[in-house]
Amino acid sequence: MVIIGSGMGGLASGLILAMEGKSVCILEKNAQIGGSLQTFKRDGVKFDTGVHYVGSLEKGQPLHRYFSYLGIMDDLTIEKMEPDGYDLISFDREGLYYPYAQGYDNFIRQLLKYFPEEREGLEKYIRAIKKTCDSFALYNLRINKGSNVEIEHFDKSAREIINSCTANRRLQNVLAGINMLYAGNGDRAPFYIHALIVNHYMQSAFRFPEGGDQIAKAIAKRIRQLGGKIFRNREAVSLHVDNGKVSTVEMKNGEIISGDIFISNLHPKATIALLGGKGLRKSYINRVLNLKNTSASFIVYAVLKEKMLPYRNFNNYHFATDDVWHSNENTGEKWGRDFAVFYSRSKKHPEYCDSLTLMTYMQFREVEKWQHSYNVRHDESDRGMEYRKFKEEKCQLLIKHAEDIIPGLRNIIKSYSASTPLTYRDYLNVDDGSIYGIERDFNNPLKTYINARTRLKNLFFTGQNLIMHGILGVTVGAVVTCSEILGHEYLMEKINAATQR
Repeated sequence: MVIIGSGMGGLASGLILAMEGKSVCILEKNAQIGGSLQTFKRDGVKFDTGVHYVGSLEKGQPLHRYFSYLGIMDDLTIEKMEPDGYDLISFDREGLYYPYAQGYDNFIRQLLKYFPEEREGLEKYIRAIKKTCDSFALYNLRINKGSNVEIEHFDKSAREIINSCTANRRLQNVLAGINMLYAGNGDRAPFYIHALIVNHYMQSAFRFPEGGDQIAKAIAKRIRQLGGKIFRNREAVSLHVDNGKVSTVEMKNGEIISGDIFISNLHPKATIALLGGKGLRKSYINRVLNLKNTSASFIVYAVLKEKMLPYRNFNNYHFATDDVWHSNENTGEKWGRDFAVFYSRSKKHPEYCDSLTLMTYMQFREVEKWQHSYNVRHDESDRGMEYRKFKEEKCQLLIKHAEDIIPGLRNIIKSYSASTPLTYRDYLNVDDGSIYGIERDFNNPLKTYINARTRLKNLFFTGQNLIMHGILGVTVGAVVTCSEILGHEYLMEKINAATQR
């Protein structure tokens, strides 16, 4: 079985199949495996590129059970975030920080301190979250007697359901305040995406103090122990089709690899490019090629001077306006004023931060003039002085905006680096640098739905474009992919038997 791409979806799919005795070969175009699990170091400090925190890792919760089934839970170093406020939502010049607390009752209890008249609305919101999440069988490790994917839940609007719970405009924006976790636009964002993500963290929220790459390393170790192979610096350039099946994959270095089953962890558009359009219906190709992706991002990775910023065991989501639903459209003077901050604890001085990460949206068109350049660690090219100047100006502007919640930030920064939509494009093979892949649209859910099984008998999709993004979402997607190969009830019974001992 040949898997193209070693993101979480490719790795989890590879491990599940290896556990079933299948011969697994994973191909990764970069020097480091893991996709969004990748990390890097600056001034001796490790930075995560995508996984800043995860949820539902308490014993018995969904991700803990899936990781236990994969046999990696004991290999992970995790640190629980602030129970009474793992995420804080704030707005310009208001001076208040609205907490997202762990636990349903605690979530309500903490927000009632700021909205004492809104108990009924908050309870209605929690009921909507729980009802939606309870209805997704695979999210709860239940056998789905129908389809692997409950499409009927895809057509509800996040903004409309949140607004139906409360008429308080500030509370509406607070409840929608973590939408940077899914790049949610109010005109299109489905409630199921919002609900699954919020619930996942509300159950329990954890950081990986050793970096999110430990997930990729733990899975890779297990795959190798089971006889699987992982090849780095192996970029796939074409998939060859013969008699309605994929027969081989060709590498950039000229290697040809054959297999009986192929799984693509790439964006569906990139997979279609590898196929050269062969083997798939034109209507399907046109639909996929015309799908809109979620927004791209601009991120500043800042190393801090020692013992200057007390450690904050939470994240900040800050907004300049009262409409959190359209932050991904901000350009010009509005750019960078809505942002997220993720803090990292110093190993040397645990009471302090040694670094932080600032993230905001950025449209791909802002870096379009450099789109023909390509830059990854094993194949570096200089995009030129104009690009470096562009990045520096954006870094300074984002740091300036971040001083609204971290006064004097620029004075405690030791060094910093940045990523743009081009960085994500080059490392994750997404044409416009999208952070979460295909944008889901409640107005037309079937249009944005990607089936794990393709028209080619032995080609399957996995990854964040299948069900949803995020560690839990992609893990569930890997189970869906492998269910198509192994059988849904068979696999779910194996997972439940392994996690209920």
